[in-house]
Amino acid sequence: MRRCLFFITIICFSKLPAQTLGGNAVFNFLSQPNTAQLSALGGVNVSSIGNDVGMIFHNPSLLRDDMHQQVNTSFNSFLAGIRNYSLTTAWHLEASQTNIAVGANYFDYGTLTQTDAAGNILGTFRPVDYVVQAMASKQYHERFFYGLTMKYINSSYGQYRSSGLAFDVGVSYYDSANHWQVSVVAKNMGTQLKTYDGSNNKEELPFDLQAGITKRLENAPFQFSLTAHHLQKFNIYYNDTTFRASEGENGYNSNSTLQKIFSHVVLSAQIFLNEKLELTTGYNFQRRQDLNAYNVTSGLNGFSFGAGILLKKIHIRYAAGFYQSNLFNQLSLNLNWGKKGLINN
Repeated sequence: MRRCLFFITIICFSKLPAQTLGGNAVFNFLSQPNTAQLSALGGVNVSSIGNDVGMIFHNPSLLRDDMHQQVNTSFNSFLAGIRNYSLTTAWHLEASQTNIAVGANYFDYGTLTQTDAAGNILGTFRPVDYVVQAMASKQYHERFFYGLTMKYINSSYGQYRSSGLAFDVGVSYYDSANHWQVSVVAKNMGTQLKTYDGSNNKEELPFDLQAGITKRLENAPFQFSLTAHHLQKFNIYYNDTTFRASEGENGYNSNSTLQKIFSHVVLSAQIFLNEKLELTTGYNFQRRQDLNAYNVTSGLNGFSFGAGILLKKIHIRYAAGFYQSNLFNQLSLNLNWGKKGLINN
């Protein structure tokens, strides 16, 4: 597996200069969190210390042997009737000392009216996006873990359909004695297999180079995380001059250097009230700045919150986040379909 991981990494990283950001890429739903704990942590986190198999969906190096036969299932009630469902489960292969997992993340946008350019109603259609993943990880020496994800991506909007193939590569350093973990992940390295219009003009996938550090305090029930995303480019703001003009803003909107730096940052904290109850909060700087544009602001934009009840047989987690005056709700369940219960760590 180590040779395979190295080979795929070299091939994929050779294409990095062509990768794009924001609205310029295809399959942007890949960046959406698949589980409540990740949503509560601000939507981006690759280093959280814990035993939630759902967290491996965005970083395969977090897949560990104590997640054997654990399953995570999640439901997210988004805005405007959008529904998101996800499922992840894992195994530990004792003979090869390898951890493997499979997962899926599905987005249902409901039934929409189909019209022509003149506005004539032609019927209805049901757009959907989904990704199916296979993940594997191994431990290297005492503190290093590395992992690989292979994903098949599919998007269907009526008569327009597209598919793609992508890889994630992650490496983590975990110091269990001092309770801190550092991770680096290169995400969505791949290609579009089928374009929406059937042409050979393939769009770029939403590549994202992420790094994070998590520290759990030894003598207090707190854990803190700092995560940086889109490290491959300094300025990740998307500037639509046409839209700005329609909103009464003229010229290019220049963001300060400090704003550009913090747009990469997501901060989060967890409080472990006891062995069975945890509280989580996160703050996503880019989400807040994007949602506060054009004089439409909310004091809670960018914040997310969550709570978890950790029982022996089942872990129940809930997350909520704010998009202007709207609130999303996400519920996740973790259980072990084998004979043993769940481990809290």
